[in-house]
Amino acid sequence: MMDFATSSDPRVQTQLDRLAKLSVPQGRLGLETIAALVERLGNPHRTLPPVFHVAGTNGKGSVCAFLRAMLEAAGKRVHVTTSPHLVRYNERIRLAGELIGDGALAELLEEVLDAGEDLGPSFFEVTIAAAFLAFARTPADACVVEVGLGGRFDATNVLEPEAVAASGIAALGLDHERFLLAPEEGVPKEPMARIAFEKAGIAKKGVPLATLRSVPEANHQLAASCARAGAPLLLCGDGWDFRDGPTLAYSDAAGRLNLPVPVLAGPHQFANAALAVAMLRHQERVAITREAMAEGMRSATWPARLQRMRAGPLVRDRVVWLDGGHNPSAGTAIARALDGRLHLVLGMLDNKNPGAIVEPLGERMRTLQVVPVPGHDSHPASAFGKDAVARDDLEEAMLDVPDDGLPVLIAGSLYLAGEALRLNDEIPQ
Repeated sequence: MMDFATSSDPRVQTQLDRLAKLSVPQGRLGLETIAALVERLGNPHRTLPPVFHVAGTNGKGSVCAFLRAMLEAAGKRVHVTTSPHLVRYNERIRLAGELIGDGALAELLEEVLDAGEDLGPSFFEVTIAAAFLAFARTPADACVVEVGLGGRFDATNVLEPEAVAASGIAALGLDHERFLLAPEEGVPKEPMARIAFEKAGIAKKGVPLATLRSVPEANHQLAASCARAGAPLLLCGDGWDFRDGPTLAYSDAAGRLNLPVPVLAGPHQFANAALAVAMLRHQERVAITREAMAEGMRSATWPARLQRMRAGPLVRDRVVWLDGGHNPSAGTAIARALDGRLHLVLGMLDNKNPGAIVEPLGERMRTLQVVPVPGHDSHPASAFGKDAVARDDLEEAMLDVPDDGLPVLIAGSLYLAGEALRLNDEIPQ
């Protein structure tokens, strides 16, 4: 499976092979396994630099990218863990600004896998335990931790209040419904309220939680969850706000900031950048200046999120945009960010809504070519309508895109995005 990746380093590949054999027992929920695993490793999650913990349906990775860029612009050494990786597993663990090296990664994964062999941990539980262990052993000033799935039962939620400087929840939407809307007693029944309930599971007593405004039923649930946890809720529009335009105009009780336009493409990045600013402004454990925030707005990078690809073996000299979005909210954001007609090369996992990307783009699609997502079960071309044409792979699809000067969008899956970067020699660093 592409989730688990391959490595040219045989030491890393040995551990990736062990990771690939892990699975979550059917129906298992809870933090008991990750808690037992980190206990055996000496509870590294209790000795981390201040953590910025970010959940959300769409945009949480971009918020993490802005947080990292702003903190580093302030001269801070920053650990980061995000998921999934695009090309190399190493992308999941960044130590004091640098992706973890192969030798250190192999030793780390071996240590964690050996420690938890009889616990039956999942792939993600091992990954997070390894990240926290590496973070605890390497000096730094802050950690940025992205939630993998949901929040309440996500492995990152083993974090305790003392470790977290601020929490954040990016845009909410329907995704991963099989897991996040699974029937359960005592939880909200309305879908968006349930999504908010799961994401707000990261709320910690005394830790400020900043979030973007959503639909009323989600906002009410965010407030209720934070009240139960004893976490101060900082809802956009109540306590802090922003306006997009020629600058990002941010305001809260401490004053107003005029910040540069976010470097990441798309109008939705104003909200993600503003959420990062709100998280930094409402915590007291890591000092940061307005100048550092402004520089972070200009310097943040986040591959495969409306990324303009470089000229390379796959792209050649065409204008090609790459986005891993795969749900309706992401499709709407992509459609708003890109103007005019385009050629779409699409690959989507078969458990995703096939209309998520094509419906927002509508008649703007000049051509639609559908490719499989390597290593995964994916929708056939017939799922996308009569005008969709099946291609064997990305390389064939790109060769068959008409050379008419229109831009190309490759979208539908982060796994497909990773394959595009690999084929174009754009390995994330």
